[in-house]
Amino acid sequence: MRLRVLGIVLAGGKGTRLYPLTKERAKPAVPFGGKYRIIDFVLSNFINSGIYSIYVLTQFRSQSLLQHLSEGWQFGGLLKNQFIIPVPAQMRSPTETWYQGTADAIYQNINLIEQADPHVVAIFGADHIYRMNITSMVEFHEHKSAACTVAAIPVERKLASEFGVIETQPGGRIVGFHEKNPDAPCIPGDPRQVYASMGNYVFSTRTLLRELHDDAANPESTHDFGRDILPALVQRSEVYAYDFQTNKIAGEPPEQPSYWRDVGTIDAYYDANMDLRAVHPSLNLYNRQWPLRTTGFPDPPAKFIFDEETRRGHATDSIVSGGCILSGGTVKNSVLARGVKVHSGAHVEDSIILDNCDIGRRAKVRRAILDKNVRIPEDSQIGYDLEHDKKFHHVTESGIVVVEGNRSSVEVATLFV
Repeated sequence: MRLRVLGIVLAGGKGTRLYPLTKERAKPAVPFGGKYRIIDFVLSNFINSGIYSIYVLTQFRSQSLLQHLSEGWQFGGLLKNQFIIPVPAQMRSPTETWYQGTADAIYQNINLIEQADPHVVAIFGADHIYRMNITSMVEFHEHKSAACTVAAIPVERKLASEFGVIETQPGGRIVGFHEKNPDAPCIPGDPRQVYASMGNYVFSTRTLLRELHDDAANPESTHDFGRDILPALVQRSEVYAYDFQTNKIAGEPPEQPSYWRDVGTIDAYYDANMDLRAVHPSLNLYNRQWPLRTTGFPDPPAKFIFDEETRRGHATDSIVSGGCILSGGTVKNSVLARGVKVHSGAHVEDSIILDNCDIGRRAKVRRAILDKNVRIPEDSQIGYDLEHDKKFHHVTESGIVVVEGNRSSVEVATLFV
């Protein structure tokens, strides 16, 4: 019997720690890797795993996300079980509120589960960078006859307060769940790490429906899977941890470690983008057997022009997307999104430049993230005087300068040479 699997993607979070990149967009809609959006990873994982029935639950600042889904992801299949449908908050709670937690988001759309009548429901977050064969997790869930299966990965102990930490028995059965507890227990035999939930769950449908109804009726609940449903469920049902490190992706070497990044902060987002520049990147965007899908754009190829000693357009150890023009400018160790222009004498290093930015002649940009449509004037600098930059831009503790954009043309206050 072929299992019917319904995918639900939770894409409604505010992403406050990624501010200002989330000032005008939901976290899953934040650009990544030159041409993608963060949500493209989870949707590609579903499609590449053969799961084509997917609801995307949206909420905060969803317009950019909805536009991305409509341009690149919505398709009308001949079969009723082939769809990717965004679902805004339906206000189905008795008090007609926005989603109050991850479990409440599913409960307010419980009719979609009942109508689809799947054997299992895969509930995944939309705000991580990773590749995963979800079918392997579903097969593990069925093999264990589990009520619920939680994808898990070891992380450093100092990060315990940022994750749901799980305790398991040999064989993977979960016996304890500690949501964002800095004193959560370590992995046995390894005091440096804890076993963290990735926020991806596979539920048997009957169990999920029962738990959602019970949770909705509990006035003391915060209506969250990590805080309420899972800690209670592990005490009375078979709940298992699926070790993400065992997950294998088609087209990747068997010894390739599993890649997963929580890009919840500007620094983590920056580091994940920089990972892509390696000669042998830990996240391979060029694996045709497991493609990373996104919106298609009619961009022209990138262009590098002028070959003079003091005026040469070139890029090294960088990703340069379609429509970019390096007109006598230099780019090093950077990620350039679509339509970026780098003019003569300009220098971009260790930076992430989003769509349609314009770097003026002889301008310098270092360890910065430029949001869409930012214009850097001629002879100016970003990332060279952080005290000056802090007056006009967001600067992280590690010294990454984030320049806001998202308007048709943004000229920034910069330090002139």
